[in-house]
Amino acid sequence: MSNPNPTAPAPAAPANGSRRRGLLLLSLVVVLGAIGYGAYWLLLARYYQSTDDAYVSGDVVQITSEVPGTVVALHVDDTQSVQRDQPLLELDPADAEVATGNAEANLARAVRQVRTLFAQGGQLRAQINERQTELKRAQDDYKRRAGLVSDGAVSSEELSHMKDSVTQIQASLAAAREQLNATTAQIDGTTIANHPQVLAAAAAVRDAALALHRAHITAPVAGVVARRSVQVGQRVAAGTPLMAVVPLDNVWIDANFKEVQLEDMRVGQPVTLHADVYGGDTVYHGKLVGLAAGSGSAFALLPAQNASGNWIKIVQRVPVRIALDPQELKSHPLRIGLSMTVKVDIRDTSGPLVASQVRTQPIPTQASLGNDPAVEARIAQIIAENAGQAGAAADRGTPVAKAANDIAAGAGQP
Repeated sequence: MSNPNPTAPAPAAPANGSRRRGLLLLSLVVVLGAIGYGAYWLLLARYYQSTDDAYVSGDVVQITSEVPGTVVALHVDDTQSVQRDQPLLELDPADAEVATGNAEANLARAVRQVRTLFAQGGQLRAQINERQTELKRAQDDYKRRAGLVSDGAVSSEELSHMKDSVTQIQASLAAAREQLNATTAQIDGTTIANHPQVLAAAAAVRDAALALHRAHITAPVAGVVARRSVQVGQRVAAGTPLMAVVPLDNVWIDANFKEVQLEDMRVGQPVTLHADVYGGDTVYHGKLVGLAAGSGSAFALLPAQNASGNWIKIVQRVPVRIALDPQELKSHPLRIGLSMTVKVDIRDTSGPLVASQVRTQPIPTQASLGNDPAVEARIAQIIAENAGQAGAAADRGTPVAKAANDIAAGAGQP
């Protein structure tokens, strides 16, 4: 018998079966994917924390002038690599040279003034001995004349004059002793070489020599020149930033992790990194060396005011410092500010939460010129040339201080 309704749909049993098999297959794929991801997370992923909010950081050594002056020579420019102690720029040394000559002249004058004080001590001692002899003679004359007054051989007026003479000599002797005390107070316990006036003048010579040396500015570290702002002919003041030197062989990574990722992070954990500049084929290895003392917002110029009424919780990020392998850094140099992708292995949680020391070595700088042998030799030469016998003794190889002691002893130093 034929179908009374030829437009009716055909049975959908085969289509429903295909749909059911498709859904089962999709469910199976989802379940297998969930099982696979769960196994991956349990066995591997949960032991790593990663972020792409990480950037290269490093020291930016500011080059400033310690003395005012006019720039007369410029030896480097931006992007140039420099070595430690390589000349960067020069200031006009004329003012410093004049100051050095003036300081050396003042040192010579101070040595001669102190030498005069020692000579005055001997002179005053000689005067005191002379006054004491005169006083003894006057007192003896007075005693003899006092015994002759009763016989009329000496008048009372003459005896009065003798008494006044004794009083005058006593006063002169007291004045000489006070002058000796005043001179002794200026030289007591010192020599020409270590007298305060000479030491102050010698310090002025060192200061002038230091200012002359600082007219030649050199690189305190090896690195790359950046942010040069100085020009030839520019008059710069002390402390003016001139340029910067960035030591690229000692950069590190500042990775900003969410606060929920920090629970198991410890100092010393291994880290793998990739730099966007080199792509994923270049792998860096490092270690976690420290966690910041606060989140980035806490140290912002304008910290967030969370006490306001429209507060919304925002997950904070904390900077984590990561040190890189020096050999890998040498093979593939990085630049400050480049982006990095960081993955920290947090399986080993035995390390400390707070780093006891991040920088193992200080940044090297130029040695102080406070004891520059050339400057010290020049000071000793000036003292020897102006200390009289001390200069001759220094020529014979005797130290200036010992020669000054000999002069003081010969002059009757107390």
